[in-house]
Amino acid sequence: MAKVDRRIQKTQDALKKAVIDLMSEKNFDDITIQDLSDRANVSRGTIYLHYLDKYDLLDKLIEEHIDVLRVTCRAAAELDFTESTLIWTEYFERHYSFFSMMLASKGAPYFHGRFLAFLIEEFMNEIDVTKGKNEGLNEDLLVRFVASSFVGVVEWWFMNEMPVPHHVLAEQLGTLLERNV
Repeated sequence: MAKVDRRIQKTQDALKKAVIDLMSEKNFDDITIQDLSDRANVSRGTIYLHYLDKYDLLDKLIEEHIDVLRVTCRAAAELDFTESTLIWTEYFERHYSFFSMMLASKGAPYFHGRFLAFLIEEFMNEIDVTKGKNEGLNEDLLVRFVASSFVGVVEWWFMNEMPVPHHVLAEQLGTLLERNV
């Protein structure tokens, strides 16, 4: 893995933070490159050195979080649903500003679709419709049901400003997944 220059990382981190902060104040479509430049304290030219435009910046930020969740899934493959969901909910809580902005606002409908597609991909590996309680069910339908339910519950959790602690969310989601997958 290539070593990233600290100055580059610092600039990219400032821009990622700036886009999240600005999205809490206004619709993403209304954010300008100048807004990002001012908030991150970098020149407009610097932004274009790192990203094609604000959509590229947002896309890279989303992919970064999806990649972390993907790696987390692989690492938790041997755990039961409650234990693996606990790892996820801890990550959601640590990155509250990002996920609340992406899931609980109109700011990034693209994230909702990416998150759902990612979960569909992950649950596809967990579902068995050849035996047990799900025998004979349509695999695509079941996977979409489980993934959509997961996204809906996580959105609810963020929209309501985490009304239950992350470990309770993990326990409840884990139990529901065990019952349905």
